[in-house]
Formats: sequence, C-alpha cells, structure tokens
Amino acid sequence: MPHDQFVAAVVADLTDAAACRSAAANLDGVTHVLFAALYELPDLVAGWRDPQQMAVNEAMLRNLLDALQPVAKGLRHVSLMQGTKAYGGHVEPAPVPAKERWPRHAHANFYWLQEDLLRARQPHAAWTFTVLRPQLIFGYAIGSPMNIIPALGAYAAVQRELGQPLRFPGGGRCINAASDSRLIARAAEWAGTNEIAANETYNVLNGDMLVWEDLWASVARRFDMAVGPAQPYSLTEGMPAQEAVWARIVAKHGLRPFTLEQLVGSSWQFTDRAFAHGQANPADSVLSGIKLRQHGFNDCLDTEDALHHWFERMQSQSLLPR
Repeated sequence: MPHDQFVAAVVADLTDAAACRSAAANLDGVTHVLFAALYELPDLVAGWRDPQQMAVNEAMLRNLLDALQPVAKGLRHVSLMQGTKAYGGHVEPAPVPAKERWPRHAHANFYWLQEDLLRARQPHAAWTFTVLRPQLIFGYAIGSPMNIIPALGAYAAVQRELGQPLRFPGGGRCINAASDSRLIARAAEWAGTNEIAANETYNVLNGDMLVWEDLWASVARRFDMAVGPAQPYSLTEGMPAQEAVWARIVAKHGLRPFTLEQLVGSSWQFTDRAFAHGQANPADSVLSGIKLRQHGFNDCLDTEDALHHWFERMQSQSLLPR
C-alpha cells in the first residue's frame, strides 16, 4: 500500500441489517472482502453444533452482502474463512491428511450455510470467492475465543509466579499443525488476485507439523522456566480462579491492566481442546497443504518461530510478562 494511503475503520453490527446498509453506503469503492467475522457462544465447543450460533453467523454474512452488493459495483472477490471443523474433527476423528476435494462431512455447520450463500449468489455476480481453511491460528488478539497465544502465555506466567515448573497440562501425544495469521493474510491476498483461486477451497498451513510436548521446552525457555513432568490440568476450570495471582503479575511487571478474563476469554476452552485435555489417545489432526502449493502459493513459516513471534509481540505490548 502506498504511503499516502490509509486504512479507514468502519464499524457496524453485522447482525443488524439496517446498520450494515448504513455503513456500506459510502463503500462503493470496495473491490475485495475478507470475511473473518465470527460469533461464538460462551460454551465454545457446544456452540459449534448449536443452531442459533449457526444462524447468527449466516445472517452476518448475508447482511454484509445485502448491503455491499448494491453499492460496490466493482466488487471482484470475497474470501471466506472456515477451519478444521469442515472435516468434522469436532464430531469424529478425521482421516489424515484432510483434503479439500472430499465431499462435505455430514454434520450441521455454519460453514456450509455461509458457503452455500456465496455459491448461490456468485453465478449471478461479477465477483468470485475463495474458501480458506486454516488450523490452530497464531496471532495477536485480546479476548479472542480461539487464540492459544495469550492463554499459553498467561498459564506459564501464573505457574512461574506460583514457583512451579512449566508442566504440559493436556492429554496424550498427537500430531497437529498451526496457521500463522500473517501467512493467512498473505494467502488471502494471493487468492484475491489470482484467477486460479476463483471459487476454490484451500487449506492454509504453516507447512510443518506440531506436537505440543515437543515444543514445551521452547515455551519454557521463553518464560525462563524449568520443564516439569506432564500433569493433566483443565485450564478452563482452573485458570479463572487465578485472577489474584494474575493481578500480582500485572503489578510486578507493569502490564496493561487486563484481567485474565479480559485477556484470554474463552480461549481457555480452545487451548484445552488444542492440548487434547482429558484424552488419553487423541486423534492426529493434519490437513493437506498440497493443493495451495500446486496452485502457486508457496509461502510457509516455521511454527516454533511463529509461536515466539506472537509471544514477543504480546510481551512488547505489555500484555504478557517477559
């Protein structure tokens, strides 16, 4: 982007059709949309199969399109975010590696509602769309329902303050993968500017595999901690009771005055799931990134480096202690 251009923030409640129409009135120059809005219920995992949650997520995209399409005559591309739930991993173990060419897994999901909305409108429009499916996103966020970075960082800081080593709190060993938010952004830019991506679906992965136990010593070094033996521990149940300890950490390290609830939100639930808490023999969760490479996007990131990039970002912003 040239230096003389700037980003203008336009705030709108996507669940309110009238608010969307009002906000879109001056957006006639929009050419590309990356739809990353998400509505989650407080009980994160149960919400993934809740009809109300699905209906709200469909309505948010519908309201935006209804408002934007009449005014943005130059609209050329819409990118839609999905994820591993497309392969039914929250319902039953998915085959490894999960591939975009498979038929839809037979379960209700707001992904299908949103995608069907785009597929119904696209043949009659000048724009195309691309579906992106990242896995275990690493990024910078406060109060996100699904960001492992603040959850893991706050857990480590609390254990250190209590004089404990860093113990892996999850379940059995399994193979996973992650998607750095910077990589997702670059993939979205590529999808919106390359014809081969029109109406296609892509898994978006860093490019390597992830086993949390094998990264544990690296996380411990980040917070200058010893590694202790694994000890099952529900972050969802245990960490909300550590607000007083966190308050001490905030005061000691001069952090920004967020509570654990404000900083982490329901990401405790998400992190428990990512760590396979309560599962002795969790299934591997691996998506294939081959199609995206075959179509011409060859960017990649080292997952360990990405993890530390975002720890450093949150530490430099006084959200996590060093």
